[in-house]
Amino acid sequence: MAEIIDIASEHGWALARGCQVLEDAEPVAIPTETVYGLAADATNPRAITRIYEVKSRPRFNPLIAHMSDLAMAERYAVFDPLSRKLAEAFWPGPLTLILPLTADSTIHPLCTAGLDTVGVRIPQGFAAELIAAFGRPLAAPSANTSGRVSPTEAEHVQGDLGDKIQLILDGGPAGVGVESTIIKIDGDKVRLLRPGGLAVSAIEACLGRDVMRHDNAAQAAIEAPGMLASHYAPKAGVKLDRLHVEPGEILINFGNQPIAGLDDAIAIFDLSPRASLSEAAANLFAIMKMADELPARAIAFAPIPHHDLGEAINDRIARAAAPRPEARYED
Repeated sequence: MAEIIDIASEHGWALARGCQVLEDAEPVAIPTETVYGLAADATNPRAITRIYEVKSRPRFNPLIAHMSDLAMAERYAVFDPLSRKLAEAFWPGPLTLILPLTADSTIHPLCTAGLDTVGVRIPQGFAAELIAAFGRPLAAPSANTSGRVSPTEAEHVQGDLGDKIQLILDGGPAGVGVESTIIKIDGDKVRLLRPGGLAVSAIEACLGRDVMRHDNAAQAAIEAPGMLASHYAPKAGVKLDRLHVEPGEILINFGNQPIAGLDDAIAIFDLSPRASLSEAAANLFAIMKMADELPARAIAFAPIPHHDLGEAINDRIARAAAPRPEARYED
């Protein structure tokens, strides 16, 4: 099993040990405010290959390059005025910007899936400290087997990938609980590639313009992480917007809504009994993990509002419910 270091009690050792493993071109599980990431040197093809190997991730799905600060980001990516305004407003935080690579960028094409753009994010807290200490950007998709539920606690990573990696840095539960919002600027157009931990309404307020969404996200070209139609998948099938639960199913409620058939459910969870979307986002993956450990016929989600963080929550549930090849998700 992987070594786990508690950052709160062993901060200096966590930084030193993390850099040591990263220098060996091995991935390290790190906490961010969104979810736990599987981090490795974004400039080293051997390190990036190890991410793909550990996650069993499709090679055409690009990775986000995490930076320590804006100065580092400017060495690898080109900022247009709108992207810079968003960066200055929301970094560090749960926002990823898709940007052109600089002419001398050393981010490896394995990280970008061969695209001439790169997803850039500056995380909060310890992750940014580790990147600064390491001195190079870190590619860091979620620290889980590809397509599975994203981890929001160190023990989630240990249970999934603990026999495949050397080190997990434990920073406690992730505060946001869903991945970053991904935005791409095309001229004067602002495009949403993935809803996430930063509400689209906040982006629109910052820029004073509307954000464009894909009419059919499932058919959109893969330009950024999290755009696969099937993703975040538990073993049991997933049902959306249910006001009735069938025998043998698990119910995941929101706001303690009245749901028919509760006596027949094998388990009942509530993302937020007080109907808080931020609380629901923080709890989503942890509750999906717990539900995934039970022998259910299906997991039924009660309706969740689509505004603000509800957009990201519904996106993750819809991708979990999408049809997928069974072989990809067999243990």
